[in-house]
This record gives sequence, C-alpha cells and structure tokens, in this order.
Amino acid sequence: QVQLVESGGGLVQAGGSLRLSCAASGRTFSSYTMAWFRQAPGKEREFVAITWRGGDTAHADSVKGRFTISRDNAKNTVYLQMNSLKPEDTALYYCAAATIRTTSAAGYDAWGQGTQVTVSS
Repeated sequence: QVQLVESGGGLVQAGGSLRLSCAASGRTFSSYTMAWFRQAPGKEREFVAITWRGGDTAHADSVKGRFTISRDNAKNTVYLQMNSLKPEDTALYYCAAATIRTTSAAGYDAWGQGTQVTVSS
C-alpha cells in the first residue's frame, strides 16, 4: 500500500497563494490516480482535484481557474498550487491515491494525514 504525506499548509490572507505537496512511497506511483480532497469543520469531505495516468487533470468547479493539480512521477510527488485563496477555502486538505479514476472519496485506498489551510479575510 502506498503511503502519503502532505505538507505546505498554513495561514494566508485572502488573495494569497499556497502550494501543497504530497510525497508518496510505492513502486507503481505513476500508475495511481492521485487526488486532493478537503474537509471543513462540520462538513463532509469534498473533491478538489484529480490527476490520472498520462498526466490528465480535472478540478472541482469551486476551485477551477484558481487551483492546479500536477504530478512529478520521477519525484513520487503530487502538488496543488492554490492561488487567489478565499476564506471558504479554509479546510484540512488531504492527498489520496486510488487504482481507479474517480472523484468519490470512497474510491480511494490510501490517504495522507492532512495539512491545514486557513485563509483569513
């Protein structure tokens, strides 16, 4: 099973930027679907962005145009570049890995511990 560790969260002002990283262990990293999810207090975990084999990506409508997911298979790392941050982006952000292409959290087999992103107004 792949192990995932997120980093890069923090406290930023509205309009600012953060870059999250997810370091993965595993021999077949390049074949995994990788995704970012987030969860705010009292709310369900929601899909943010996904990248799959070949480097294709998709993003939730709420972050489209502001967030960009990318992967570097040589470094076994997935990134989430977050620009134009809003207070409503405040959440615990999780990296996840799956063997299928899905935006549902239930389809993911491995999860990181989460990294907190807080956006002040």
